[in-house]
Amino acid sequence: MPTVAIKTKGGGTAGELTLSERIFGAPRNLPLMHQAVRTEMENSRQDTRNAPGRGDMLGGGRKPYRQKGTGRARQGSIIAPHYRKGGAAHGPHARDLGFALPKKMRRGAIWSALSSKLADGELVIIDQFPLAEGEFSTKVAAAFLTEVQAGAKKSLVILDEASENVFKSLRNIGNVTLRVAPNFSTRDVVDGGMVVLTRAAAEKIEAQWAADSAQDDETSTSEEAVNA
Repeated sequence: MPTVAIKTKGGGTAGELTLSERIFGAPRNLPLMHQAVRTEMENSRQDTRNAPGRGDMLGGGRKPYRQKGTGRARQGSIIAPHYRKGGAAHGPHARDLGFALPKKMRRGAIWSALSSKLADGELVIIDQFPLAEGEFSTKVAAAFLTEVQAGAKKSLVILDEASENVFKSLRNIGNVTLRVAPNFSTRDVVDGGMVVLTRAAAEKIEAQWAADSAQDDETSTSEEAVNA
């Protein structure tokens, strides 16, 4: 199992933390991580194209002129596509551009991303932020991040619970993303630069995902027994 030193203020350490082999020691699966990131980006798109068709137009409730006797071609409505200001015949319409990724693939992608960060030396475990309750200090937070992440240009900070003083202290620092475990994605990890995890957040991730994985394994075993 991978073991990581817990960093504290001033460059010191507060012991070591043994991490889950399944979550932080997974093999590097680049195609799966790419698929997870692409899925998230596609699902965040909004298709705003829309050309109103004949059924979307107002008016046209009666014939523009009588059916026979005028010498002209028969017409049923002035909102037909061939009329000026009529509805589009085959125009584009908004559609769902995203697609779904199975839960096991999403979970495997994020495990692979975390394991890759740890293997590359881009994952740091901290005890906690050196901010007292109710203290707001961007200067202290920025100095602490510089100490623990060795001058990384980007960082993803993952907390175990929402903290107003940490959020307000980090929000004005450029290229710093803040998430609360386990609500972060593969894209956050891959594009986040240095990953800074609190010890409580790492334990929370392991406890929740281990329970979910055990439940999934039980479900798969039951389905295999039924199919057999």
